[in-house]
Formats: sequence, C-alpha cells, structure tokens
Amino acid sequence: MKDIEVIEPSIGSRTIIASEYLLLDSDVINGGGTDETMKIQTLLDKAVEWGGLHLYMDGATLVSDCLKVHSNTVIECPTADCGFFLKSGSDTSLICNADADRKIIRNRNITLQGGTYNFNSPGQNRYKGYDPNGIMELDPRFFAYEWTHGMRFFGIENLNIRDVVMLNQRTYAALFCNWKHINIENVDIPLPDNQYAQNQDGLHFFGPGEWLNIRNLSGVSGDDIIALTPDENDLVSSITDVVIDGLYLRNADQAVRLLSRRQGRLDRIVIRNVHGTYKSCGFFINPWFGEDTGNVGSIVFENIHLQPTYHKYSAYSTPFLFRIGGYIESITLKNIKSINQADSRPLIEVTNVYSRWDFNHKFVHVKNLSIDGLEVVNVKGCQEKTAYITVDSEVENLSIRNVTVTRAEKNRDVLLQLKEGARIGVLDLSHIITENIGGVVEQENGVSVEICLEDAVVVDRRKATAFTDQTD
Repeated sequence: MKDIEVIEPSIGSRTIIASEYLLLDSDVINGGGTDETMKIQTLLDKAVEWGGLHLYMDGATLVSDCLKVHSNTVIECPTADCGFFLKSGSDTSLICNADADRKIIRNRNITLQGGTYNFNSPGQNRYKGYDPNGIMELDPRFFAYEWTHGMRFFGIENLNIRDVVMLNQRTYAALFCNWKHINIENVDIPLPDNQYAQNQDGLHFFGPGEWLNIRNLSGVSGDDIIALTPDENDLVSSITDVVIDGLYLRNADQAVRLLSRRQGRLDRIVIRNVHGTYKSCGFFINPWFGEDTGNVGSIVFENIHLQPTYHKYSAYSTPFLFRIGGYIESITLKNIKSINQADSRPLIEVTNVYSRWDFNHKFVHVKNLSIDGLEVVNVKGCQEKTAYITVDSEVENLSIRNVTVTRAEKNRDVLLQLKEGARIGVLDLSHIITENIGGVVEQENGVSVEICLEDAVVVDRRKATAFTDQTD
C-alpha cells in the first residue's frame, strides 16, 4: 500500500485507484472494517491541487464523517459491492460538495458513477443530539446542514449521479439546494429500515433550481420518493424545467410531492411513466403549510399506473392518488390507470384540504385541469362507493375525456363528484364510457354549481344515470 503522504496519480494525471492507498476491508451491506475517512478525504482534496480528480473505488470502505467533494471530481465504483458504509453513531451525511452554499454556486462538474452508498439508518440519529422525546429542531439552516441526510449538494452545477444505490437513508436519501443541470439516472433507493413518520424521503429538491433530469429511479421511501419544493426553505426560490421519466415504486409510503409554498415558482414540470405500488399518497400538489396560495405554472403527468396497498398515514390524511390545491395555471393528467383498487380513495381530487381535514387552504384556484385518458377497471377490488374525481374548490376549465370505467357488478360509484364549495367555469366531458356505476356527475347535497357542457358525449353500457343530484 502506498504512502498517503505522497500521493501520485495511478493513471494519467488525475486518476487514483483507491486500493493503492486505502484498506478496503468493509462491506457495503454489513459495514465493519477500517475507518478510512481521513485518508479518503486526503485523496479527494487532490482535486484542488490537480485541477480535477477521478477516484476509482475498487472496493468498500467505512467512513465516519461527511466526505467533501470538490469541483471536477468523478467517484467511480465498478460494481454495486463497491462504495461506502456510514459508521454507526456518525449522525451526519455521507457525502456533500466541498463548498456548500445555499445562495451561490461554488462547485461544478461532479459525478458519482456506480456503487452503493449505505447511509446505515439503524445506526444514526436524525441529527447529533437528537432526543426522540424532546422538541425537534426545525430551523431551516439547521435542518439543511445538520440533519442526517445521506447526500447533500448545495450550490452545484453539472451534477451527475448514475447507476448508484442509495441504501437505507435516516432522513432524506439526498437533499439538493441551489442547483443547475442535474442528471440522475438508473438510481435505486432500497429502504429496509422503513420507519413511521421519520422523513425518510428519497430525493428532495429545494430551490433555486433549473434543468433537472431524472430517469429510471426505483425504490422505497418513508415519505416522498421525490419532492420538488422550491421555496420550502426560503419562501422565494423557484424550480423550473424538470423531466422525470421512469419511476418504479416498491410499496413506497408516498410518491411525488410538488410544493410551492409562497413566492417561489414551480413551472414546466413533466412526470411520466410511473408505476409500481404505494401506500398512502400518490402525488401531493399543494402548498401543505397553509401559507398563501402556492405558485404553480405548467405540470404534465403521463402514463401513471400506481397500485395502492394500504393506508399508512391515517393520522394526518386520507389516501389519494392525486391531491391538487393552491394556485395552478395548468395541470394535465394523461393516461391514468387504476385496476382493482384496494380501497375507495379518490384518484384525482381538487381540494382546499392540505393534509388533515381540519387544515384547509386559504385559496384554491386551478385555471386549467385536463384529464385525458382515464381507465378504471374494478372486477375484484374495493366494493365501497368511490368517487374517482372530486372537486370542492374553484376550477376555471375542467376537461375530462377518453374515460373508461368498468365495474363487475352494479355500484354507486361516480366519475365526478362536485362537493360543497365546488365552482366550475367550463366542464367539458367527452368520450366517456361507463359500466355498472351509479352516475357520471354528482352534485353533493344539492349544491348549486354552474356547469357549462360543451360537446359532451357520454355512453353507458348499462344505462347508468348520466347526471345526478344525489348524496349518500
């Protein structure tokens, strides 16, 4: 083994083979071995002297403090059994950029390629000094820098994370703030230590941020698997230009949260090809905190087939696939599929409810909501009455088209339920096919709602009531 005091490139002018300087005797699943934190950091610091670094991690090592990665650095692990294990009691992130800053971008061109980053959730506290029976520290700066998030990247441009396993996060698997041009591809987030209400998110993004590309993400989360929350941290930042393509959930607690809290803008977001299973909440699209209105531009969801298993978080919410609220200019839902649902949760709800039923919006206004392609098949699923789309707030233009609903036996299900408080400007129904449900539109409790139907074509194979004015 070479002397760590005299470091020279193994290949070319910037590449170091880790085993030449480190004792790689740990295991990315079980841990153990020699704590090589100081040596690894010494190797990583060569990026400053050499103008860049390619660290080839040809094994697994134990670390006990956050590894700080400089600009122009590549950490490459050839296989999934190579990488890093966070030592029990570290209570810190495993890796972060060296010059973290929530306002200024100070690091560029960092790549994590391959390998496993084991955050060792059972061995960590939420943060150093955390008392589960005390008052939890929620100051934004403390939360961002001191909580035990697996990875932290603040003030980063051109970040690439590919073919990586983020294993067993104590809180967020990765937290990003103040970023441009992030590419995340072929990443898996297993969570064998999935606890109750411990903020075990997957990838969580604060603003400001622009140009995010996530492809082929899979895994489990104890909260949201992906969260885009531009101004959650500072109440002013925005996130724009995001494509999430390919998301596979393995019984995650929740899927995706889109949260604009106050001034920050969330705009030009595309999420498509989402499938797998989830427990409680599919897509949270509302301000959550009960402050002001949220500020959302254009969001598109396409090809969504998530199957619910059971409702885990009944203490603070009813279950749903989509919950929509706040101020939204345009939201499009295309090709949504539900097969044999486990319970009577709504598929799409526009509501003044944030989470609990006693925690309401001050303002909900959706300019344009388009639902194009909704297939519901229930042959052996939930037999309770289900309202697939519910509205209790204002939607200027609501378009529902290309819908097929099939029940095996006659049921009182309804496609669209207009609850008390619903205000619809234009309702466009077209190409609706139903079988064995109670009705297409239901106005709850006789509430007077002005509905303008344009080019409505409704076909029911069993002559279900097309428009009703009934309640349970």
